[in-house]
Amino acid sequence: MFVAAYWWKVHPGKEDQFRAAWRRGTHLIQQRYGSLGSRLHRDDQGRFIGVAEWPDRATWQAAFDARMVYHEPATRAAFVDAIAEAAAEPLLLMEVTDDLLGRRSEGEGEGG
Repeated sequence: MFVAAYWWKVHPGKEDQFRAAWRRGTHLIQQRYGSLGSRLHRDDQGRFIGVAEWPDRATWQAAFDARMVYHEPATRAAFVDAIAEAAAEPLLLMEVTDDLLGRRSEGEGEGG
């Protein structure tokens, strides 16, 4: 398994818009590019951190090279509109060596 982490600063008041667009975009990336999904976190500086899992680096690289484009312009526009700042490159790229993370059922943990 391969993990890629990204960060975004969001315009004040657009956090819910960002999170909704991030969730929808993540589902679309799963469908189109084969990601295993992602988690969204918030750090102490208020940045949103997305940690996406992929079956392997090659699958992630192919999606990254394609700029993870999906054909839902409204979702992409809402995502971009909410972002105040973002890194040009992933924050972290890592191979998973040992995975003891418990898995929850679909939908658990959303909204909180």
